[in-house]
Amino acid sequence: MDSELRNSEERLIELEIKIARQEDLMDALNKTIFQQQKKIDELEALCTALARRVRDLREVTGEPVADEPPPHY
Repeated sequence: MDSELRNSEERLIELEIKIARQEDLMDALNKTIFQQQKKIDELEALCTALARRVRDLREVTGEPVADEPPPHY
């Protein structure tokens, strides 16, 4: 019986270690996802600003905007 108790304790300790490792991994993944989303948000804002800048420059120079068909259509 003493052997069974020791085996159960060892299994319990192994399971606790596995759970702790999984929690650490989940925390690391959550941090990575948060950082990636932050970068995606920054890149989307940059793309929006660049598109606005290109549109403004085309209006100033009189070039047709890519979204508009050429005047002969």
